[in-house]
Amino acid sequence: MMISILVVSHGDFSKSLIQTAEMIAGKQQQVSSVSLAANDGVDSLSAKVDTELSKFPESAPTLILADLWGGSPFNAAAKVVAKDPQKTALIAGVNLPILLEAYMARNSSLTELVNKINEIAGDSIRQFTVPADDDDLGDDLL
Repeated sequence: MMISILVVSHGDFSKSLIQTAEMIAGKQQQVSSVSLAANDGVDSLSAKVDTELSKFPESAPTLILADLWGGSPFNAAAKVVAKDPQKTALIAGVNLPILLEAYMARNSSLTELVNKINEIAGDSIRQFTVPADDDDLGDDLL
């Protein structure tokens, strides 16, 4: 069964991230977002998370991707995972490469998907450096 994906964030980051990923990977099923608004409290944010999760097939496992470890969206999602850790998983620090990887590997098991994301996460952030030797790579960028 395909894994459902919920992206939770401060502001509209989660919604924009999904829209951007759709430009690359196309529209995805069972993907949704929750945005923390400035006037949201813990209860209203948790209600938003519950509402979005209720739209997914009940039998489908769910991966929740949060923007920031320990932030309000993360904390609301952590409560969900604590209730059913066999069916839900939470990863913080979502970015475009991680979301795209989740799309590509979502027909695996939840454990396999989480392991794959953890595997590629370090490579999703890199610094570009111009090579020091004379291979002319840097010249093409100017």
